Amino acid sequence: MNKPIPEKLSTQIDAGVKLAMKKAIERHRRLGESISIWQDGQVVTLTAEQIPPLDSTVNHSE
Repeated sequence: MNKPIPEKLSTQIDAGVKLAMKKAIERHRRLGESISIWQDGQVVTLTAEQIPPLDSTVNHSE
């Protein structure tokens, strides 16, 4: 008997997951680590220099 997640809560969860992903990617960039992404139907590895910086309005200390 799973109750559906209220719309507002699911929106907050989605936003939290997206922010966590952005912060993780930014951490890789700052530490000089590469990441692998799915692009145009294949796995592509980006070097730290190829990762665009995270928007400076996000609090990186969280």
